[in-house]
Amino acid sequence: MQENQNIMIILLNKVPQVTIFFWIIKILCTTVGETFADFINFNIGLGLTLTTIIMGVSFFIALFFQLKSNKYVPAIYWATIVLISVFGTLVTDNLTDNMSVPLEVSTAVFSVLLGLTLLFWYLSEKTLSIHSIFTKKREIFYWLTILFTFALGTAVGDLYSEQLGFGYLNTGIGVVMIIALVFLAYKFLKLDGVLAFWIAYILTRPLGASLGDYLSQSKVNGGLGLGTTVTSVIFLIAILVIIVFLAVSKIDTNAKSDIAETKQSNANKKHVLTQTIVVLVIFLVVGIGGYNWRSNYIASQGAADQATLGGQLNDFVKIENEMLNAVNKTDIATAKKGADNLEHQWDTQEPKLRKIDSTTWTKIDGTIDSVLATVRSSKPDVNRSKTVLTNSLIVLKDANK
Repeated sequence: MQENQNIMIILLNKVPQVTIFFWIIKILCTTVGETFADFINFNIGLGLTLTTIIMGVSFFIALFFQLKSNKYVPAIYWATIVLISVFGTLVTDNLTDNMSVPLEVSTAVFSVLLGLTLLFWYLSEKTLSIHSIFTKKREIFYWLTILFTFALGTAVGDLYSEQLGFGYLNTGIGVVMIIALVFLAYKFLKLDGVLAFWIAYILTRPLGASLGDYLSQSKVNGGLGLGTTVTSVIFLIAILVIIVFLAVSKIDTNAKSDIAETKQSNANKKHVLTQTIVVLVIFLVVGIGGYNWRSNYIASQGAADQATLGGQLNDFVKIENEMLNAVNKTDIATAKKGADNLEHQWDTQEPKLRKIDSTTWTKIDGTIDSVLATVRSSKPDVNRSKTVLTNSLIVLKDANK
């Protein structure tokens, strides 16, 4: 009787079983979250705010159908994951670019919101296992948690890869190493399965973002130069193929291992609480320690000795002047090459310049984002390009005095 009850619960579960395909498609979705958001924002030229509104509406429509469904449907579930990955990315990008919220603040706020969501979920339902998502309340807790993991992962990824200057590839490698350690702890040190799952789930966000940036960014920016369009198409096709495979094979609806993990995670609550506290302390010590070390290293390079950005922006003024000259000659190809160079130089100098004056840096960053989006548009408007370049040069020259 109990076994039949467990099987019925699993059949009603709205979340797939955690298999290798789960993690592959999760990373693919997080990569698309990064590249597709950039594609709509920059290539199509809709802008960050409009892109966020469109993707937000799309996500809530998908979520409506996901909540309405009475069982796990691969196409609906993974479509919701793709859209929430894009929307979560854009939430953090809006806070950073449009509202000038420091990444440190975004990281702290989303960490607290994620922690509180998981806490209230556990206090209400007595379990955080994703293999028990068979009520509307648990599903709402689940999707709220997922949203915060994407927003947090974006903030952490941008903080370490861009602001602290570790770069996309190094950040991705670092995340892979941490995930590997978590897996080893789960296999050999009896780390709780539910705890290990959520750690890995959070970390796949910066991993996917780093992978997406590495593939899509130009070679001058340290990437492979595939571009956001090609990268997004490749990964969306891969996601579609896996979804079709899962729908046909039913591999991700196996009941046996789901039941085992749910029982295991409820076995020793005190032991799991101790593990959770230890993991939190380790991440806080390593995360804050790494942040302070890198910040002090940047300061030691002489950036902290500068009171203002005056005299530090000559290269950017020169690049944008050359881009403006190219646009005036309707030489868009040269202007786009200048945009690649501008982005590379700006990202390279971000840790140093942001350390000097984060407020002014954020203001300039917004104008440069507008320049990149306009010049790289699939159908660049010459007059619009002139306007954004002129405005950006005004801001650059004013800060460079």
